[in-house]
Order: sequence, then C-alpha cells, then structure tokens
Amino acid sequence: MSASKLEYIWLDGYKPVQSLRSKTKIEKNFSGLLEDCPMWSFDGSSTEQAPGGSSDCLLKPVFIVNDPQRRNGYLVMCEVLNADGTAHESNGRATIDDDDNDFWFGFEQEYFLWSPETNRPLGFPKDGYPRPQGPYYCSVGAANAFGRAMVEEHLDACLDAGLNVEGINAEVAAGQWEFQVFAKGAKEAGDQTWIARYLLERIGEKYGVTINWHCKPLGALDWNGSGMHANFSNSILRNCGSRETYERICEAFRPVVAEHIAVYGSDNHLRLTGKHETAAITDFKYGVSDRGASIRIPIATVERGWKGWLEDRRPNSAADPYKVAGRIVKTVKSANVEYVMEPSRKEMVA
Repeated sequence: MSASKLEYIWLDGYKPVQSLRSKTKIEKNFSGLLEDCPMWSFDGSSTEQAPGGSSDCLLKPVFIVNDPQRRNGYLVMCEVLNADGTAHESNGRATIDDDDNDFWFGFEQEYFLWSPETNRPLGFPKDGYPRPQGPYYCSVGAANAFGRAMVEEHLDACLDAGLNVEGINAEVAAGQWEFQVFAKGAKEAGDQTWIARYLLERIGEKYGVTINWHCKPLGALDWNGSGMHANFSNSILRNCGSRETYERICEAFRPVVAEHIAVYGSDNHLRLTGKHETAAITDFKYGVSDRGASIRIPIATVERGWKGWLEDRRPNSAADPYKVAGRIVKTVKSANVEYVMEPSRKEMVA
C-alpha cells in the first residue's frame, strides 16, 4: 500500500499582508487527482482566522501539482472556508468572477533575496552600499548577480512541478530577481503564483536566505522597488482589433483607482512615486509602451492590430494575485463592451 504526502497550502488571516501556511496529510493509494483530495481543517485561532472558542476552519483543495522535492509528494493549493462552508473573509480566490476561464493572466513577480545576517539584500555589504543600480539588471558574473544558485533551483522546482513559469531574470537592484507565471484562467494564475512563492520560500530554508516581498524594502533610497505587474486579457482584448475598445476598457479603471490600490499591496505609496518606472499612486494614465503609466498598452498589442493584452503596472510584490485578478476582472467587465460578428469578415469587431 503506497503512501503519498499531500502538502495542503493556504493563506492565513494576517493583515495587511497574508502569509503562506502549510501542513502535510498522508493519503494511502492516492490517485494524484484533485477530486480525490479530501477536505481538511486547521486551527484558525493560530492564523488570525478564527477565535479560540470556535477555531475550526476548512481547507478546500482547488489546485494540485507534483511536489518536486518530496518522494510521492503533491502540493495542494487550498481555499479557506468557514466551518459552515462559506468563503472566509481572507479568501481572495473566492472574489474572482471568472468561472469560464476567459481571462488570462501573466504575473511578473519581483522579490529580494534577503540575508538574515546583515538584514540586507544579497550583494549588499554589511556596512555601506554596493555600486548604484545599473549593472544588475539581467546581469551575469559574481560582481553583479547574487543568489543565482537558489534562483536556478527554484526555476527547476517550478518546472518539475508543472507550473507554467515562463522565465526568470535578475532585476534592477542588487539581490533583486523576478519570475513570470502565466495561466489561462484568473484563478489558476493565482494558484500557480502562490505555489511558486511557496517553493521559493521553502528553498530559501536550505540556503538560509529569506524572501523579502515588501515593495520598497530599501526605503527612500535610490533603488527600485518590487512589483508584480499584472498582464491580462480576455476574449475581447485578444480579438477586438479596435483601439477605441482598448481605450474604453482602460477608461473603466479611472473611476476605481482607490478600489484597485486597496488590493494592490501594502505600502504601495512608497513605490508608486512617479519615479523608478512607476506612475504616482494618485495619478491614473495609460499609454502605448509607457512603463511610467498605470496601465501600459504593449507595443505588441498595437502591432497585432489591437489584438493582445494590457499590463497593469501598479500591483506590488506583496499583493495577493487572487485579489488583484478579482479586481481587474470586475473592472474590465464593468466596461460593458459588446460585440457583433460581421459575417463578411468573420471576425469579432467592436
């Protein structure tokens, strides 16, 4: 009789930034299928999700991949439910209105590899600072790239797990890196991003390196912050062929700036200053190929005849991809763009 290790992963109720939690469930003769993952429970009073007198919270499995670092292991992403089966208030995944997977998301997850010994990024001396940013972006060599062995191990683990990680690169600041995750379906994009974060945190245990997800861990110094740019499309954006439609969807974001910023990560005012490739947090603007805009219209979208995607550059590195996706989906749908099929052209037009 074989025994499988199912690592149930969920988000706790800490504020303003939720943390990852996990525990292992042993299942005999497990099929490897999501539908055969049983519901489970945990002590919500230890995770800021329930009072001690009524502490049970439920774990609902929603996504499963192989665990690349454990024999007979699986990683199981879970939603947190109240004891009555309703979605817990900390459950950002339940806010996503994309049951038909029409929305595709690509998250560009930036982060700092952080030394607990110096309380600084890898590559920073104990006292003082390294050379100003410039040579570190997409760099190579021991003088510029710090922590590559850990980053490469993380990439291999993600790919071995079956996650759709599309690339990695060293970022603008010393010790700063990025990975990109893409999925067809807003919920799965969040699932994959969270499991990729989980693997990075767990691999850091081996190296004695922590992951700093804060959007501006170096404060007001002249170093880039960390973002989680959200590239998104739906069937309208992928097929419309209309600049006017793109602009109408972008304009739908203008009156709900505050609602987006509320779920785009804590302390974002420190990052969205109008400098370091950001738009100011109080502004809203969009433009073609503009990395200083709130929403960038990629040049590839224009070159394809206004068929492609948009990039919201405001979410920061500590944001919950579930909540980011949920808010973007809601705003895009609010544009109420409708389509008709022109029989003569046999394509969707605005």
